[in-house]
Amino acid sequence: MRAIVLTATGEPDNLQLSDLPRPRPGAGQILIRARAIGVSYAETQIRSGTLPFPLPLPTVIGAEVAGEVVEVGEGVPGQLIGSTLVGVTGGLGAYAEYVLLPAAMACPVPDGLTPEQALAGAAPGALALALLHKAALSGGETVLVEAGTSSVGAYLVGHAKEFGAGHVIATAGTPAKRERAAELGADTVLDHNTPGWPAGLPDVDVAFEAIGGASAGQVLTHLTPGTGRMLYYGLLSGEQAAVTAADLMTRGVTVTGCSGPAWAGQVFGTHYPEMLARLASGRSEAHVARTLPLERAADAHRLLESRTVTGRVLLTP
Repeated sequence: MRAIVLTATGEPDNLQLSDLPRPRPGAGQILIRARAIGVSYAETQIRSGTLPFPLPLPTVIGAEVAGEVVEVGEGVPGQLIGSTLVGVTGGLGAYAEYVLLPAAMACPVPDGLTPEQALAGAAPGALALALLHKAALSGGETVLVEAGTSSVGAYLVGHAKEFGAGHVIATAGTPAKRERAAELGADTVLDHNTPGWPAGLPDVDVAFEAIGGASAGQVLTHLTPGTGRMLYYGLLSGEQAAVTAADLMTRGVTVTGCSGPAWAGQVFGTHYPEMLARLASGRSEAHVARTLPLERAADAHRLLESRTVTGRVLLTP
């Protein structure tokens, strides 16, 4: 089968088209003939080596795939063969014509959705729903969504008021993205490429922290004293959030790390099927920016690193 192999961390050209044996599913696994493969900004960081991630190089990276089940492993119902599923691998293996998935981390693509639509919306939308549920908005709060046109940020902006937000502040790094954030529902849009941009923030009840680095500490100083909360789920800057325990004590605010196995279990066990149902009913929309052939995986990474696209970048075998 054709697959994209990362030969070494570094430049996009380290993603090489290769011919590999077709994998066989083990116990609890399914084998999918890929129709759509997701590419994320985090994967560009994994490829470049800026995001710590255990990689047995050379390896096939990629975590999201949708397509037809062609084989199942022990303990998986045989009637799944021929069905169209979307799911996550657990971290590696998706940039290929045939992809192994844990059966427990795959869901049927609902009627009315294409595999591309299901893949584009399911994982980022599920993470956004998990964050919004975790935020426990009570009504009328001011929320900050960093990177408000990113794959996750777009859903946070689009659904924040449904979950109780009163005023939505979003950040985006280009004029086109700031315009898009406003279209998605942001009341105020800031340029997070401007040095010291958090200085212009009012008191913020909930901050969805996706950038990390020094600006996270600056955002924290604008959290509402006593009740403000930061949900920390990404580090687009490549640096950990500059937040200390002393910062929290001074303002009486909280920071919740939204990551780890327990968090992932909730996201993919509960909110993943919830998001697919929303997509199928029209309550949420799939955002696809570009679809490229598998052999152009390096170009897909360059496109994401350019920070010019709004919406998902997909690969098709």
